Amino acid sequence: MTEDRPIPLPGAIGISHVDCYDWPTDDGLGGGSPHVHLACTEAYVVTRGEGVVQTLSTAGYREDELSPGVVVWFEPGTVHRMVGHEALRVTVLMQNSGLPEAGDAVFTFPPEILADPGAYAEAAALPRGTDAEAAARRRRDLAVTGYLPLRDALRSGDPEPLREFHRAAAALVSPQLDRWKKLWRDGALASAERTGAGLDALTEGDVSGLASSRVRLARPSRSGGHGMCGWRDEYEIPGTTVAYGGE
Repeated sequence: MTEDRPIPLPGAIGISHVDCYDWPTDDGLGGGSPHVHLACTEAYVVTRGEGVVQTLSTAGYREDELSPGVVVWFEPGTVHRMVGHEALRVTVLMQNSGLPEAGDAVFTFPPEILADPGAYAEAAALPRGTDAEAAARRRRDLAVTGYLPLRDALRSGDPEPLREFHRAAAALVSPQLDRWKKLWRDGALASAERTGAGLDALTEGDVSGLASSRVRLARPSRSGGHGMCGWRDEYEIPGTTVAYGGE
């Protein structure tokens, strides 16, 4: 182990804290931007307040209540929407850290925007400074506009619109897949391989790796940024998590 090698969080997960947006939408609910992850499982650990998470999968629509102590997680392909009822705050644990920030998270924008990479990038981007909150709200509202027909179709027993959204999202991110694979190899896979190497060393009675252990402390690198689901406190930890750039 070299001194300049970053110490990842366990399993090279990503971590952030999110205070759910309270801005009302067209359907009267305050909450975040519906979106999907194509390669990562995500977990919410509820630390304060009340709310629900609405999820869409080919198994159907469901709504799970969120309250302190609840942990809920969902696999790639599950569209999720965080809805806050009372000061909802969650700690987000993200598999394959680095991939969500690299574009693994795709908003449920209407089909015509998903089909146009330039239009999607423009709708998803947030400016820095005083215009960020208005842009985040417009982005959230646009994602809800595309989400509601997917939800209504699932409620009526038709999963095809969701499948079409999956296809559109996959096509949108296809140019990024080689970069994602490198991030995964350098992050989550490398972390797992270090565990394997450590187990091999212990099998041989070699404890030299234990002598070079270190401790790392991190504080939020930014607080109150505009994330997908709410105001986001993020951690920039080399080798594990990176900032969301303009968010």
